[in-house]
Amino acid sequence: MVEPDVCLRIDSELLLFLPTSRRHEWQRVAPDGTSTLGHVVQSVGVPLPEVGSMTVDGVLTGPSYQPAAGDVVHVHAVPRPQRVPLEPGQLAPRFLLDVHLGTLARRLRLLGIDASYHNDMDDPSLVVEANAERRVLLTQDHGLLRRRALWFGAYVRGIRPDDQLGDLLERFAPPLRPWTRCTACNGELTPVDKGEIERRLEAGTRRSYDAYGRCPECGRIYWRGAHSEHLEEIVRSAVRAVGSPS
Repeated sequence: MVEPDVCLRIDSELLLFLPTSRRHEWQRVAPDGTSTLGHVVQSVGVPLPEVGSMTVDGVLTGPSYQPAAGDVVHVHAVPRPQRVPLEPGQLAPRFLLDVHLGTLARRLRLLGIDASYHNDMDDPSLVVEANAERRVLLTQDHGLLRRRALWFGAYVRGIRPDDQLGDLLERFAPPLRPWTRCTACNGELTPVDKGEIERRLEAGTRRSYDAYGRCPECGRIYWRGAHSEHLEEIVRSAVRAVGSPS
């Protein structure tokens, strides 16, 4: 006798997306003859950007497959580190963070990672920018990840910024270039002669430091040695997690 339902086996890493009352490895869904596997998986709560491979009765398949009664589907989480398609000449993935991840954005910039962030951008605008600039959209909004138009998204695990950063570094293992970006606006810092900016410096800074960088986007001035021990530890921890800076 053929099982009347489609049986989904959800990887443990993906169970967090399911409602608490249905947070079980095995899920049963009645097939309707028209819905794709991708739609079925999202219907139980798992956003497709969080799904890696899917197999039906052990055979690799894609989200466009139409499941039938009796199918047993294994839904795997994305592999880590996860590969991001890069544009010609692009050396590292670029990211766009939603309104709730401002602290994470600043930490990514501290590490030299291209991280765009706006504190006033709505969901449709985020999708438009992510697609236009080929940025990975980072969010903790399950609904945003389920938007069909989004080219590439990722759920950020963790409540504390330290945990969020650790999750992102583990998932994408991006190359690091600490102290090369403006933490305020994401601009790439360029060296600037001390004589050009010394009128903007406090007397103690002028006496103590000779090497400076300036953000061409917002004009902020940076110098090595101005960093707190807390920021230094963020960089050291990230380098230990990912490897030596590029």
